[in-house]
Amino acid sequence: MSPAAKNAPILNIPESESTVHVRIINSTSRIKGIPVNIFFEPEIKGFDVLDCPAYSFLIEHPPTGRKVLWDLGVRKDWENLAPRLVKRIRDIDCQVTVEKGVADILEEGGVKPAEVDSIIWSLVVGPGFKEHLMPGYPAKDDSPILESDYEGRTVNEIDFQATGLRLGQFRAMDFFGDGSFYLLDSPGHAIGHMCALSRTSLNSFMFLGGDCAHHGCEWRPTEYVPLPGDIKPSPLPALCPSVCPGSLFTSIHRFHDESAVSPEDDTAAMTHPFCTPIDDAAYNGAEARESVEHMSEFDAHENILVMIAHDHTMLDVVDFFPRSANDWKKKGWKEKGHWKFLGDFHEAVKEK
Repeated sequence: MSPAAKNAPILNIPESESTVHVRIINSTSRIKGIPVNIFFEPEIKGFDVLDCPAYSFLIEHPPTGRKVLWDLGVRKDWENLAPRLVKRIRDIDCQVTVEKGVADILEEGGVKPAEVDSIIWSLVVGPGFKEHLMPGYPAKDDSPILESDYEGRTVNEIDFQATGLRLGQFRAMDFFGDGSFYLLDSPGHAIGHMCALSRTSLNSFMFLGGDCAHHGCEWRPTEYVPLPGDIKPSPLPALCPSVCPGSLFTSIHRFHDESAVSPEDDTAAMTHPFCTPIDDAAYNGAEARESVEHMSEFDAHENILVMIAHDHTMLDVVDFFPRSANDWKKKGWKEKGHWKFLGDFHEAVKEK
């Protein structure tokens, strides 16, 4: 048994009959060996490093035919990124591999890169981007972007204050003006960080979380979606082939109550995330934690699928470009992926 779930928060998403066509691109970027303790705490035994893919999203707007790319993954020649980023990658001694550029993947899937109308960097193009990050390197020596990244292009910084729109607790902008695709102001991880909400059917959505979080342990479980007494499908198939007891994980939770008479009495462990983002991982730690909490309110709704940029647990759950992601609900991706992150705690669970 798990505690009774609180009602999911009201998000005030305007009704609309307009949708976008979403396709998830596995950019083939992979960053392995990033220490988890640079992103969140506490450390959980055996879960020491992250294995990060990088997803891009092709957003197509049928009424206008416009195509938008949300994020780009890592460029093949990553050593030619801005020196500040290259140094950070080398300092943490992680392994970076990139098989193909996103432009190549699009071409192979029948979409010419020239057809893409806009590119949205979730990491940087929100409020404060131009003031703090432009011009890029080499004009600004410590900038994490290159001047060549935007040379010959129009750079638009999103002004959320002018919209007067709010979805959940995020300030928002209706990108196409018809309720099909919203940009969400989610500061903290970086200056100008944004998330997005794509309407994939009249009553289902995909939340694009960018770098708002880096692992499911940062926003699950919650009071809205408590850790189940029995978890299906099992995140530990080798140990529990079909159903996995939630009590295996409450015992390693930061809020585990040693005095709990039974697993269902361990309420705090079943209703709070396992970990929390740390200040060192963000431009503004307090804002980053707040953005994660706001994202969890969207995750509380069964008709919203949250996809962060680097979630390795979704690699074998979702369909990738050129296949569509709009039927995610019918295919059960949320149910299949929601608790998969717990599989990364297998060593700690075995020790208990």
